Amino acid sequence: MNVVRTLFVSSRPVSWINTAYPFGAAYLLATREISVTLVVGVVFFLIPYNLAMYGINDVFDYESDLRNPRKGGAHGAVLDRRLHRVTLWAAGLSCLPFVVYLVIVGSALSWLALAASLFFVVFYSAPPLRLKERPFADSATSSIHFFSPAIYGLVLAEATWTWALAAVIGAFALWGVASHAFGAVQDVAADREAGIASVATAIGPRATVWFSLACYAAAALVVTGGAWPAPLAALLAVPYLVAVWPYRAVTAETAHRATVGWDRFLWINQFSGFAVTLLLIWWWQLAR
Repeated sequence: MNVVRTLFVSSRPVSWINTAYPFGAAYLLATREISVTLVVGVVFFLIPYNLAMYGINDVFDYESDLRNPRKGGAHGAVLDRRLHRVTLWAAGLSCLPFVVYLVIVGSALSWLALAASLFFVVFYSAPPLRLKERPFADSATSSIHFFSPAIYGLVLAEATWTWALAAVIGAFALWGVASHAFGAVQDVAADREAGIASVATAIGPRATVWFSLACYAAAALVVTGGAWPAPLAALLAVPYLVAVWPYRAVTAETAHRATVGWDRFLWINQFSGFAVTLLLIWWWQLAR
């Protein structure tokens, strides 16, 4: 039971919805029907995908996590070395049956989209690429974790791509970059002590906060290019800007205080998800 509990914590249950929702919403809006493939895809991106993404991260971030006081709860587990192999096997085996099904029902293009998504899940944390230690690539790759399920859902459903749709995906991608960058600020001390590079260790916590603010603002601007009522989603950037703004003058010595802002970020996500759902329902009605 301790192993199961550790794997559960490692998968970051508070963030499960952040990957399952983009796939489910994209696929459902494109196909306009509830199907076995929709259910299988949602379950895959809800649990196995997150266990792979965060479990692999916890294995290869072990040295940093040992020095990080926020680990051990909603922010992830500090995996005992004896559980590293178990975690990697659990991640792979839990994903396998879902991937097999999705490959069977998909097209060659959907295979490519799924493969790309899983590639970045693995090599964000795992060597030899370990993209999380390449400043700016770390934020971009983290963002891919969240918007790629939406792209995969659209490709699997053979949706028609438009500039308006691309604007929505682009705004989502910028939101992901901003969120990762701000999240990296609180880990500056632990990452530097462990010798781990990140956007925050490279340019400093203060510049990273400003980079995060700029990306949130850019996301608000880009989403105005979406089909109505998507432009209203620009207002959802405001709570994130408000949450990040107080840390614009943070230093390496005070960077750990950004954890308070990050906890607020987790709650803002719940509100934003609800608001986006309402906008999607509205769009669904207009597009009938």
